[in-house]
Amino acid sequence: MLFEIERTTIFDVPVLRAIGELDLTTAPMLAKAADDELVLEPASLLVDLSPTTFLDSSGARALAQLARRAAAHDVALQVVCPRANTAVRLVIDLLELRSVVPVVEAVPRRPTGIVGGDDTP
Repeated sequence: MLFEIERTTIFDVPVLRAIGELDLTTAPMLAKAADDELVLEPASLLVDLSPTTFLDSSGARALAQLARRAAAHDVALQVVCPRANTAVRLVIDLLELRSVVPVVEAVPRRPTGIVGGDDTP
C-alpha cells in the first residue's frame, strides 16, 4: 500500500494531502485524518488530491461523506484536484462528485490587494 496523508497548513487553513492511491483500503485513513481535524473546529479544511494517483468509488464516497460531516460542523471544505490529474479528475467528473464536494483547480493563494499580485515567494 503506497498511501500517505500529509498534514500541513496554508494561511492558517489545515490541509490534508492525499499522496498515492485513494481506494477501499486507504479511504478510512483519509476519513480518520479529516475527523481529527474536524474535532478542532477549523473554519475551513482543504483536501489536496494533487498528489493522488488513483481514486476509486470508495475514495469518492469518503470525500462525499467528508463533505457532509464538514457541513454538519460548519466547516468550509475545499478539495483540490487540478485538471492535469486526469486519472483522479475523470472519476470525479464521471461520478459528478462536484455536485456534493466543492472541487477547485488549485490551492488558494493569499491575495495582496494588487491586481495580478500574490504573496508567494
